[in-house]
Amino acid sequence: MVFSSNIFLVFFLPGALALYYLTPRRHRNTALLLESLVFYGWGEPIYLLLMLFTIALNYVFGLRIAQRRAEGQSAKPALAWAVVLNLGLLAWFKYAGFLARTLRLLPGLGALPVPAIALPIGISFYIFQSLSYTIDVYRGDTQAQKNILRFGTYVSMFPQLIAGPIVRYRDIAEQLEGRRESSGQFASGVTLFILGLSKKLLIANPIGALWEAMRGQPGCLSAWAGMFAYTLQLYFDFSGYSDMAIGLGRMFGFEFLPNFNYPYIARSVTEFWRRWHISLSTWFREYLYIPLGGNRRGLPRQLLNLLIVWMLTGLWHGASWNFVLWGAYYALLLMGEKLLGGRITERLWRPLRHLGLLLIVSFGWMLFYFESMPELLAFLGRLFRPDTTPLHTRYQLLAYLPLLFFAALAATPLLRRWAQRVLSRPAGGALRVLVPALLLLLCLAALASQSYNPFIYFRF
Repeated sequence: MVFSSNIFLVFFLPGALALYYLTPRRHRNTALLLESLVFYGWGEPIYLLLMLFTIALNYVFGLRIAQRRAEGQSAKPALAWAVVLNLGLLAWFKYAGFLARTLRLLPGLGALPVPAIALPIGISFYIFQSLSYTIDVYRGDTQAQKNILRFGTYVSMFPQLIAGPIVRYRDIAEQLEGRRESSGQFASGVTLFILGLSKKLLIANPIGALWEAMRGQPGCLSAWAGMFAYTLQLYFDFSGYSDMAIGLGRMFGFEFLPNFNYPYIARSVTEFWRRWHISLSTWFREYLYIPLGGNRRGLPRQLLNLLIVWMLTGLWHGASWNFVLWGAYYALLLMGEKLLGGRITERLWRPLRHLGLLLIVSFGWMLFYFESMPELLAFLGRLFRPDTTPLHTRYQLLAYLPLLFFAALAATPLLRRWAQRVLSRPAGGALRVLVPALLLLLCLAALASQSYNPFIYFRF
């Protein structure tokens, strides 16, 4: 079940909200837990058992670690087992086939069987979320949750279950136990959800159609147009999901931290990753980069830490060599920025710095998209050859120019600032209701005409 589907919008969400608010306050976590399990089990009921096992596993280890700490004994063995078992589950379902395929390339192992293991949807997110809880209990950054229903609600909460943002337990521990829903919070959640839905259905999906059309066309112009179309599609698809998740959280009384902050206005790779998928960047920084030593052990060790973190970040996104290459690509870029200290880029005219960053990121998304190296090289080669784009493709691209221009504008804070000024006027109150209502109608119309198109990050 996806947020941008009729079954979710017309049946599941209204039913879930009705059940939640009709349930007495002290039992609302239980209601949300049951709704989340139904949501997850709708498409993959067999993997519901895996999620329940993950909940029980980390609940038990959290209590065990807290007990060892209270008794003044070492909790490291319990933490080590928790990390090994969690990452072992993730490795088996996500990387067993990749490892077998890689080993088959070695002499004498060509006949090694490759296990056919389906990837449980959202496993990368809820495993990382569960690990953050266990590690924080070990560090003393949060108290162990003794109520398994509350802990299960935290791990399985359907608004952010499938594709994040990755919510740390310590950020919502108090909300799990003592949140107080309000009409204002609910209304802002509805508005944010509709804006996210609009990003997906009215911008990301149509621009994705342009990428699909341009990807296979000959010519330099079509390649450049397709690359920038995918760059915009990925942003609006994923940030749209994040907005919907945060909006849904508000409808149920939760406040999640933002996951995007206009990353395409960044002027460096470092700044870009402070603005893109903030919850994942924060997770790797706090639970891997800093424990490895961060930047506290000298520049050589810092560069090594960056390399380790980004190779693993690439692998987290997918069990394929293109993701390893994508991680290495950003590791080298970030290492270069650390070595140069921004001395070269800071001298450039600011618009050129923005343009350079967009080119770097757009090339990176091609590594992200193409799993086949020959296809990747063929596409990149088209970018620098004389243009042979057919005339009908040029007309097709011309028809998309208004949408591309609007999407590029919406990827900056300019449109939001203009909207805030308009809404601050006397008629702003009515517009706060009318605009989301109109967008929702447009989204429902788009749903009636579009084929099934899940969020891109669902496959991670």
